[in-house]
Amino acid sequence: MPKKILNGIVVSDKPNKTVTVLVERKYQHPIFKKVMKARKKYNAHDENNKYKLGDKVSIIESKPYSKNKKFEVIGDAK
Repeated sequence: MPKKILNGIVVSDKPNKTVTVLVERKYQHPIFKKVMKARKKYNAHDENNKYKLGDKVSIIESKPYSKNKKFEVIGDAK
């Protein structure tokens, strides 16, 4: 099964070697047929503390680093 790759914006870089990434997706509501926005925050591993607040990044599913951290940053989003 392929690993998920998500694009988002860094909303927090306070913890050491961790960034919080806000991922926004759009989907159509099954009954009302309206296009809805869903947002979710993911904690991602950032080994060199390279990414700062407001950066657009890509994250990929990886081995669990901690209880909530199951993604790692692979680079700048396109």
